[in-house]
Amino acid sequence: MDFLAPVDPEAARLRPTYVTVSLSKLRANFAAVKAHAAPARVMAVLKANAYGHGLEAVAQALSPQADAFGVALVEEGIALRRLGLETPILVMGGIWTRQIPLFLEHRLSFTVPSLARLSDIEQAAAAHGTRARVHLKIDTGMERIGIHHYSAQPFLEAAARSTHVEVEGVYSHLANADADDLAHARLQLERFHEVLRFYERHALPLPTRHIANSAALLRLPESRLDMVRPGILLYGVYPFEGAPRGVAVKPALSWRSRVVYFKVVEPDSPVSYGSTWKSDHRVRVVTVPVGYGDGYFRALSNRADVVLRGKRHRQVGRVCMDQMMVNIEWGEAWNGDDVLLIGEQGDARVTVEELAQWAGTIPYEILTAISARVPRIYEP
Repeated sequence: MDFLAPVDPEAARLRPTYVTVSLSKLRANFAAVKAHAAPARVMAVLKANAYGHGLEAVAQALSPQADAFGVALVEEGIALRRLGLETPILVMGGIWTRQIPLFLEHRLSFTVPSLARLSDIEQAAAAHGTRARVHLKIDTGMERIGIHHYSAQPFLEAAARSTHVEVEGVYSHLANADADDLAHARLQLERFHEVLRFYERHALPLPTRHIANSAALLRLPESRLDMVRPGILLYGVYPFEGAPRGVAVKPALSWRSRVVYFKVVEPDSPVSYGSTWKSDHRVRVVTVPVGYGDGYFRALSNRADVVLRGKRHRQVGRVCMDQMMVNIEWGEAWNGDDVLLIGEQGDARVTVEELAQWAGTIPYEILTAISARVPRIYEP
């Protein structure tokens, strides 16, 4: 096996720590989600730099398939419009009033969480001589943003009367779709349906209804409604340990670095800051140019494994900002050898879920924390 994994000439001029994203796997994951959710439409959630995979590249890859894109920030929506993408884009986070003209200019859909913000948008759209596209946000039990379900009727009435607001959708968000007990998720869904009965009572056209995230898509078929909003599932990672595997997806991201230094460490010689690790016998230790400045968490110190020459080895000593050390015992390694942080090498692999477990966090944080200084390389 060649442990000096090939990298194209452009990438070879980059730093030796890099992420590779398979666009074909992303497209296959989307197709699997789409088939599972049918006949519901699919909004691909691209917030947080497309879960660390790269906003622009992922959007361009999925634009022929996606019914809509979901982002968190107006800046993310503008970046997609500047790529020339015409796919509907919903900005799901809260906004400042001063940002409203940017939505109108770039044809982005607002999340409207309150009567006050609805009024602000109506006035701004009237002043610009246009109609704003909005999705009304109902809080059914998340207590984040959105009007409470029990206070929603005046809100829906005001939106229906608005002359410069087009209500494209109404949505909510599930707080516990990944819990063992789905009682709260089902209660939220029931509350959402009760709010939506407003449209039937008033003989009004029903906007697009959406509430299902990745976990609900897998576990609550009744939550799929008109559209679903998968995030982490699109990237080939299941949303929680033990999640049903009813949608066959594969991780699209791998993370690699290379050996840059090799040394023999004598017994009782501590390694790295704080002297948190030492061996009672001679070992070979290699240095790898990746650290918490890249998103490889300090919490992984002395806990995480990497793959080197087809075998798993333990990271030792505290992870530094830009470097870390790996104990290969008396194994062989050379400067330039491929070091796998996430992904597969031969029969060995390290998963996002494992890193999350070692760091005491969730896979979402592992992916989104990979910093901008780590180059992304895209495979077709």
